[in-house]
Amino acid sequence: METEPNSQLVLIWLLDYLLSHAKAAATNLVLCHVDASLGGATPQELSRWRFPAVDITQDHLEIASLAWQAYREATPQPWFNLLNKDLSILPQLRRCVLELLEELPARATGIGASEMRILELVSAGYWHPFDVFPHYRQRFQRRVFGYWEAGVLLEGLALAPVPALSGLAEWPFTLEMHDFRNRYERYKESKLSLTEFGKAILVQAEDFSRHNPIHRWWGGTELINDRLWRWDPVLIAP
Repeated sequence: METEPNSQLVLIWLLDYLLSHAKAAATNLVLCHVDASLGGATPQELSRWRFPAVDITQDHLEIASLAWQAYREATPQPWFNLLNKDLSILPQLRRCVLELLEELPARATGIGASEMRILELVSAGYWHPFDVFPHYRQRFQRRVFGYWEAGVLLEGLALAPVPALSGLAEWPFTLEMHDFRNRYERYKESKLSLTEFGKAILVQAEDFSRHNPIHRWWGGTELINDRLWRWDPVLIAP
């Protein structure tokens, strides 16, 4: 599995399945602890890399199952509680826990870390939508969301009743839009800018959720304005 949070969620989901349905088969599996991004590697690089490999044990299955059940709970509290556990048997899991918690709405701004990063990049002069997408890994810095999710986040900031961004020329960000060249080009050439509200959010002087409806899922937690769990960087209950 890759090191990104989504890949780690897939890993703990699979190990939880093995604990519940195929415990005997799990003892015949080997887990490689990957600490690099495999997606952009050349075949030559892959052939040279050697990652530590361990036999999967009951401890792997139990920690993974604990984490997967925590992520599916109706509040982020069990996931936050994982930080008090020894997760070292799955070396990338603790970072995954923290990165996902950072995507909860922040106490001061009501938006998550990736949304804030989009505003920061637009403020820094990256005006076109794809310039603020996470495929620019070093620039974007956040690893939770991918290409399609980034399009949804950008729309949420630009199309809200009180938007933080202006200038988005085409939507929705769907496969259908990509199939129409003119629409895709309009989207790609959109020139984004911060609204006054967006500038206030950027300096933590405004809260996005006080002016706009929130309704999205974070794991098994339904986030709405009246039940908005936040991060600061400790977990804050509604």
